[in-house]
Amino acid sequence: MNVIPCSIKTLKGLYDISGVEVGQHLYWQIGGLQIHAQVLITSWVVIAILLGSVIIAVRNPQTIPTDGQNFFEYVLEFIQDLSKTQIGEEYGPWVPFIGTMFLFIFVSNWSGALLPWKIIKLPHGELAAPTNDINTTVALALPTSVAYFYAGLSKKGLGYFGKYIQPTPILLPINILEDFTKPLSLSFRLFGNILADELVVVVLVSLVPSVVPIPVMFLGLFTSGIQALIFATLAAAYIGESMEGHH
Repeated sequence: MNVIPCSIKTLKGLYDISGVEVGQHLYWQIGGLQIHAQVLITSWVVIAILLGSVIIAVRNPQTIPTDGQNFFEYVLEFIQDLSKTQIGEEYGPWVPFIGTMFLFIFVSNWSGALLPWKIIKLPHGELAAPTNDINTTVALALPTSVAYFYAGLSKKGLGYFGKYIQPTPILLPINILEDFTKPLSLSFRLFGNILADELVVVVLVSLVPSVVPIPVMFLGLFTSGIQALIFATLAAAYIGESMEGHH
């Protein structure tokens, strides 16, 4: 029954890893807090892109939709289908959460490849996709954990915790540890893939002519989209699992 000390060590290790740096970074000192300015700047740009797109989409809806309106309706239907497939018939309240996760991660991932961050000069470091920083991916994974706990408790009450002794009480430590590993796997999978993709492109650009890395960049765009889909699918699956009470 060493699961609690083990879980505490796991969370402490995650906190320590969040301080690992690759290269130089720009920080803002606000009071006693040290703010990672690069991540905030790029995250604000991504949020502005999403908000601007939403405002354009809902500003003047047409009975006969335009091409742009068709696109946004298709995105909404895609997110609804994804949520319904993983959560079930009670998917409705969770569409905004799953959609927000998917769209923010998708645009963040693509921003690393499509936006010319490098032309913006900083006193230290350089701009890149928000999701190539472990702090961002952990910040996305933790609300997912809160969401599936809330989903289970709101539907089953305290009976939700009965899942930890299913199918046998012997598995209690493993079932508890599983809930700590879910946000870890979500955050490290996303962080590792996006960071690796950007590092590969940077290395290729520095070693060979700029035309050669283009196929790798297109592959990175595809991989970035897949990573956003995986994150959203797993988040919805965890929520559905907590509401259904099975693995």
